[in-house]
Amino acid sequence: MIILALFLAVLVGLSLGLIGSGGSVLTLPIMVYLLGIDTVLATSYSLCVVGVSALIGSFQYYRKGWSDVRMALIFGIPSIISVYLTRAYIMPALPNVFFHIGTLEVTKPLFLMSLFAVLMFVASISMIRSGKKNKIVDQPERRNSINLPFILAEGTIVGVLTGLVGAGGGFLIIPALVIMSGMPMKKAVGTSLLIIAAKSLFGFVGDLQSDMPIDFVFLSEFTGATVLGIIAGTIFSEKMEAEKLKAGFGWFVLGFAVFILFKEFFN
Repeated sequence: MIILALFLAVLVGLSLGLIGSGGSVLTLPIMVYLLGIDTVLATSYSLCVVGVSALIGSFQYYRKGWSDVRMALIFGIPSIISVYLTRAYIMPALPNVFFHIGTLEVTKPLFLMSLFAVLMFVASISMIRSGKKNKIVDQPERRNSINLPFILAEGTIVGVLTGLVGAGGGFLIIPALVIMSGMPMKKAVGTSLLIIAAKSLFGFVGDLQSDMPIDFVFLSEFTGATVLGIIAGTIFSEKMEAEKLKAGFGWFVLGFAVFILFKEFFN
């Protein structure tokens, strides 16, 4: 199981490197369903894995000029603040049992995995639609006026969602960068990775303050495998149009979302 998990970790990194999103939504299911790790602890591991691998990937994109540090700061600061506060204060304060619906007990893990499945569903639809349209891959950079309130609000929302389920949220960040700032796709991917890295790692720092029982040996192995994948992904991204991969990967993520909901509610 560990070997299979490490192989899948490479695929997670490959996805992040190629399309800047999607890979992080696979990290949590791998840890929860394949390795049997507690859901809350798995969200913490996911933050570290996604944060480190995205940081490596963002550096690769930055070297090629495919990153906008200014926009990463505008979007990233509210995300960093909200993800840190979510992990340090909101997550520990969530009750172990939310409520009962008949014989169904809505526990903290069930709530988190259900929310995660909903986000996977939204991510899959976003990837399928953008992959089919394929309009913004080679689009030249435009000088749009930045809708600052919108960017700050979305940054905050993405940060809270990242804090709750450990996903990077690239499927929300990239469209905002392309549409709201006129950024070409590859530059949006590189900027997204930089934002994901910062907020995920700050969220993990929030976990370190709550004395979670973190297995740093396992975490290092899984993160290392993901980093290998993201390095390969950024190399391949020079020769591939990432949007063409999104539709297929989106359908895969959609199937995974349905699987999670079925397993959580009917298993």
